[in-house]
Amino acid sequence: MGAVLLSGALAEYFFANSLDKRFAASIMRQSSSKVEFGSDVGPKEVFMSVLDLCDREIAAVGLEATVADAIHKMLDHHVGAVAVVDSEYRVAGIFTERDVLRKMALSHVDPKVTSVRDLMTTPVEMATRGTGAGEALSIMLERHFRHLPVADDNGKLLGILSIRNLLEWRVDDLSHELDSLEQYVSNDGPGG
Repeated sequence: MGAVLLSGALAEYFFANSLDKRFAASIMRQSSSKVEFGSDVGPKEVFMSVLDLCDREIAAVGLEATVADAIHKMLDHHVGAVAVVDSEYRVAGIFTERDVLRKMALSHVDPKVTSVRDLMTTPVEMATRGTGAGEALSIMLERHFRHLPVADDNGKLLGILSIRNLLEWRVDDLSHELDSLEQYVSNDGPGG
């Protein structure tokens, strides 16, 4: 029998109430930290990295790129931010639509000759492989970020997480949970 994902609080409920694992199997994941039921005795923690949620193509430009290059990269990738990386692909900054509006739109600078280095946001808060989706969502909501680069321990860019990625993940989570709860309720016998 395959593994079943269950959020920590729901897993505790099912264990505390000694419900059959078949009922627990109908409840799907709710957060990035989950409990997995397998053939072994008891639950084990399963972790979903934010890297799994990032877009497959990474939108990035080099430090020597112009603002126009960065804007074209955003338009080509249909994203609202690009990472600015050095020659070793380490994150040096981030350039976003907000930077275009706040730092460039009214300044009368020429985007074709202005270096993205001059207008990028730095320092950049970054996530790592170890950052959970729920943690990233909290950070982004609290700090009003719409994009969060994901980097390795040396600062090398691995991906860019957007609020859209996280909202799609959360909607999918809630949809699975609703489907599972509806199935659980419909499987309840008479007098249930």
